[in-house]
Amino acid sequence: MPGARIDGDERITLRTVEEEDVSFVQREATNPEIRYPMGKPLRTRRDVEEYLKEENADRFLVCLDGDDAGPGSPEEEDVRRIGCVSVEDAAWKRPELVYWLIPEEHGNGYGKAAVSLVIDYAFRTYDAPAIGAGAFAFNDASRGLLESLGFTEEGRRRKFMFIDGKHRGIVQYGLLREEWRTEERA
Repeated sequence: MPGARIDGDERITLRTVEEEDVSFVQREATNPEIRYPMGKPLRTRRDVEEYLKEENADRFLVCLDGDDAGPGSPEEEDVRRIGCVSVEDAAWKRPELVYWLIPEEHGNGYGKAAVSLVIDYAFRTYDAPAIGAGAFAFNDASRGLLESLGFTEEGRRRKFMFIDGKHRGIVQYGLLREEWRTEERA
């Protein structure tokens, strides 16, 4: 079952990733609709367990809570897992966001809500002047999400990774702390 509630809004809840969530993360990490847009290799359960134990990252489940889900570890039937958002490398360089949602929830605004909450979390937790994120050039939805949150394109890495039979470029984005504060007021 998902862990304790970290943050949320009227639509979604961020919860800690617990050992019981490995199957969900691993199952979705093998889904080509998620794996290819993120440029991730196939991962075994052991790979995912090790990934989730890595230090220097804060990982959150994106959940839809039922009416009976409390702030602690809720019952399995009271929470529906729909994705994951991570803040990586925050302790030693500029934090980087990594995020995904299950394909059936794309386009419902849950990604924007979850990433917004994690940006707030990162700026409250870390004394970083900026947050970064990357999206493959072909991933229009992810690039649109970042741009809608005020991220600015900072550069491109051409033919960055071989994904789904082609070399793909990646677009690097950044959001300055003062830009987020301005974005929040707008």
